[in-house]
Amino acid sequence: MWSRLLPLCTVLLLCYGKRTTATTTVDWWESATLYQIYPRSFMDSNGDGVGDLNGIASRLEYLKELGVTATWLSPIFKSPMADFGYDISNFTEVDPIFGTMADFDALITKAHQLGLKIILDFVPNHSSDECEWFQKSVRREDGYDDFYVWEDGKIDAQTGERMPPSNWVSVFSGSMWTWNEQRQQYFLHQFLPKQPDLNFRNQMVREHMRGVLKFWSDRGVDGFRIDAVPHIGEKRYANGTYPDEPSSGWSDDPSSYNYHEHIYTKDQPLTLEVVYEWRQFFDEYKRQNGVDTIALLAEAYSSVEVLSDYINNGTHSGTQIPMNFNLMSLIGYSTAKNVEDLVKGWMDTIWPRHQTANWVLGNHDSARLANRVGREKVDLMTMLVHALPGTSVTYYGEEIGMSNVATEYTPVSCDDRDPERTPMQWDTTAHAGFTTGSTTWLPVSVDYEQLNVATERSVARSHLNIFKGMTKLKQTLAFKAFKDENGFSFGAVLPQVFQVVRTAAKQEEYRILINMGNKIEYLYGLANQTMVYVLLSQFSPHSYGEKVDLSKRLYMMPYEAVVLRWSTDGD
Repeated sequence: MWSRLLPLCTVLLLCYGKRTTATTTVDWWESATLYQIYPRSFMDSNGDGVGDLNGIASRLEYLKELGVTATWLSPIFKSPMADFGYDISNFTEVDPIFGTMADFDALITKAHQLGLKIILDFVPNHSSDECEWFQKSVRREDGYDDFYVWEDGKIDAQTGERMPPSNWVSVFSGSMWTWNEQRQQYFLHQFLPKQPDLNFRNQMVREHMRGVLKFWSDRGVDGFRIDAVPHIGEKRYANGTYPDEPSSGWSDDPSSYNYHEHIYTKDQPLTLEVVYEWRQFFDEYKRQNGVDTIALLAEAYSSVEVLSDYINNGTHSGTQIPMNFNLMSLIGYSTAKNVEDLVKGWMDTIWPRHQTANWVLGNHDSARLANRVGREKVDLMTMLVHALPGTSVTYYGEEIGMSNVATEYTPVSCDDRDPERTPMQWDTTAHAGFTTGSTTWLPVSVDYEQLNVATERSVARSHLNIFKGMTKLKQTLAFKAFKDENGFSFGAVLPQVFQVVRTAAKQEEYRILINMGNKIEYLYGLANQTMVYVLLSQFSPHSYGEKVDLSKRLYMMPYEAVVLRWSTDGD
């Protein structure tokens, strides 16, 4: 699978652009390596074919080996699983499929002993329709009457039939309003009808959600990834009615989410108001309890300008990390110039105001990296996302090059997202070492005997060892100096060759060069200095420790990526 076996080398880091700022203390989340775990698929401890908390705990040493700062767990809360845990019936209970609260506490304890942090999914926009809160709201119990978004609807003047309050369409298609016969009103759901939206105009809802955050923080959680942030608030007129959304021109199907331009159901002022409340809550929690900063990651597929407001509104800070999905638009024929445009789009807007950045390449809702950009570019993307300043976010299995697996479509999941959620590939034993049971909840990839942790550990230029090499680089002086002067630069030095430079106070410098194309590229006069190859992708013909004079011609093979180092100590 890989072209050569070479002795593993100790790797250092790279630097980035030109900037003048005072030296600043970097909080743990600002240059972190984050790793997303989909709990059903990471490790099964009891042989039932479904991953669980004890399984995750048994593999925490692996995360330490990877160089991970923190791991984010997709929902583990009690749920009917209509949307695989994103429909929560109890926000402060662990679903039995994943284990018990004692298992969770043991996981937290072990993670902290290893120096790892735990981030939980926080799903505030909606609950399950089986949640006690919703059932109380249906019955109009005191305090819960408007806990969710309820409306009578409209009457068609011609037919006399009752109609939904607006033309809003759910993310999963169909009306965003569903009639509840018992209450005799419509309720709002931006996702499934089994996921009714909470009403954040209600202060009691906000108090309940702060209580959820406090509950898990008191158990030692280090951060929260906030699900579906843009959907938290909707436009409502003073008279209690809701405006129709205009057509987008993107679809001819009125039941499709793409049919409308979502100017009233996304990125509303109420959303930012709520986000700032959570940040203030955690700032005070940190002050009172003497803990590290509790990080907030906002999942918001919004414009960079909107995302910037999630960090700071000019008065006080919001979430530290509005997740940056720009790089997820890269595909097989994307060029270095495409990469430059995507990186520049984020840095030009976010960095000058906030000096923070993050880079996401995949998650549980998107096809695997190998399927989106091609297997030959997996290592290139790994090197890119760790080379750029700030926080990198990796979806489990991407570090070993896992790809989508054909699965039987499950209608209840709304769309077929199962192919990117298949079991982690640990070794060459049955079921890739994921379970000792006879079956797995989703099929294991047929290529697991080649692409697995155990095998890749012994291959010098495997996906795994490229990943580990880059996380080691993130611990070097140059990479940690991303807020200091002369810290970093980036750009396409050729249409197909992208470069990142990371520098630390004239003590060391790293250059990451990535050939996105399928042809040999020649570079001339990159710099007037000699550097050393310290990390190489599988397509590189060079050797560790080999020197190169950057004032002369440098060639790069198709899909080759390298890290070069210079330092005052001569290494």
